Amino acid sequence: MSTPPPPPPPAASAPPPKIPPGVEPPPPEVPLTGWKSALEHTGIPTSWLRAKPRLPSRRMMIFISTVSALTGAYVYDRRECKRIRQEYIDKVKHLGEVDMKPWELPRKVMVYACKWPGDEEYDRSLKWFKRNVKPILVAAAVDYEFKNGNQYGSLMRAISDEIRDRRRIEAGLDPPPREIVIPGPPRSPTEKRDRELAGGVIIVGRHTFKEYMEGVKRGWTRGLDKVDDDEVLAKLLEDDGHFDEPKVASADGDEEQPRSKGPAPPPNQVIVSPFQLRPPNAPAPPKAEPSPAVPAHLNIPPSQIPEQPPLALVPYTSVLGFLNVPLMLWDFFNHRKDVRAGAEAAYAVIAAQARPFEGPSDAYVSSLQQETDDTDFSIPLSTEGMGDLGFDLHAESYWRSSYNKDTLKDITKARERYYAALPEKLATARALARREREPTKDEVNYPPPTEVALRAERLKKEKRWREEEEAWRVLRGGMGVAWDERFRQAFKVFDRNGQVAPPAEKPLVADQE
Repeated sequence: MSTPPPPPPPAASAPPPKIPPGVEPPPPEVPLTGWKSALEHTGIPTSWLRAKPRLPSRRMMIFISTVSALTGAYVYDRRECKRIRQEYIDKVKHLGEVDMKPWELPRKVMVYACKWPGDEEYDRSLKWFKRNVKPILVAAAVDYEFKNGNQYGSLMRAISDEIRDRRRIEAGLDPPPREIVIPGPPRSPTEKRDRELAGGVIIVGRHTFKEYMEGVKRGWTRGLDKVDDDEVLAKLLEDDGHFDEPKVASADGDEEQPRSKGPAPPPNQVIVSPFQLRPPNAPAPPKAEPSPAVPAHLNIPPSQIPEQPPLALVPYTSVLGFLNVPLMLWDFFNHRKDVRAGAEAAYAVIAAQARPFEGPSDAYVSSLQQETDDTDFSIPLSTEGMGDLGFDLHAESYWRSSYNKDTLKDITKARERYYAALPEKLATARALARREREPTKDEVNYPPPTEVALRAERLKKEKRWREEEEAWRVLRGGMGVAWDERFRQAFKVFDRNGQVAPPAEKPLVADQE
């Protein structure tokens, strides 16, 4: 019988660490006491309980300092925005608590805003108004109506048409529009005009100011004839040759004749345009009667312009572009500047204290009448001699340079590309309409545009291009604001130094025993 192997010897303890000569050994660990000793038995690592507070590393200190500074700047700015807004609301809120009779209407102002040059977002300035000006107006129970120009020049044309229509009504050429009857005593045209003058006009930004003044000038300078812009443009484009029949060489090779239109389609296969679809028994639409000619004595611009509602010129700047990223970051932490500017403008409107419009000097007016160079976008360094026409002049320096320099080039390139591809589209449309060939599979699934549709598309594109060119000549950097000498007596501006009357003290009522 074999004997079992002897048990292994006990493992020797780890040798103590070697301490180099001249170095003191570390002190022995002090056992944990108190609550730390109790937590040691809960599974918490002993290293956590023995940890001592120490300063963070250099990188962590940089991170904490940066985050704390940015957070503090953001919180401070937003608190200041609330404080400034509430400060002006408290100044005017007593006006919104005044009792009104059921048939009375509150004061109403007109707000104009439009697309910032070079910005793809067309309502950015209107959003700025709703965020910074609207709360003060609402607190004072001041109603408002806004018009926003979605495209360049649309606000200018809308204001011009509105003034022309009003002049036609006052001259007796058109009947007044029908209005909704509201309870209360009837309001005469004079009372409506007085309410409009008591309201005012708020203009957001210099770009809106340019379109507004140009629209007012055209409305009071041009005649009263109603002009259909689409019809005028269609007649102008008739003879440009883009839709003419291509000429082919004759049999003898001497002359060129327009291409034959080919055989007419069979009677049971009539080509119908979408613009010609109509129920079989429906009566033909009535022909538009031409408007009667305006008498010569009424078609002359008036020598004086009637008084206009006071203007509230609100400064506004939209910073765009990669090179302006530092300014965007600065504006992100400085919203209180916009809140104060909007609150001061709203307070001036509510105070309703206007001053005369400060017109430009004669030298500046003569410079406006001179022909300008379309390649000169320099902005004057001083507003001397401009008067109120120099409002927010520095904002033009923030307009995107691509809008000033590339707008006409982009329109020219788009027009060239369109007309280069037009002959092929037109040839396809005519070949299918005359049954010169069968449509391909793709043309059956995706029918190409007809000649009627191509003409309508061309008219729409040309109208858009011409309107953008016209608006560019009004809005481009370095171009002055439109002016007419009749504006001196017609315009007023809300005074920023005006004060709202404080609330009246309510009389004390004695207690009745």
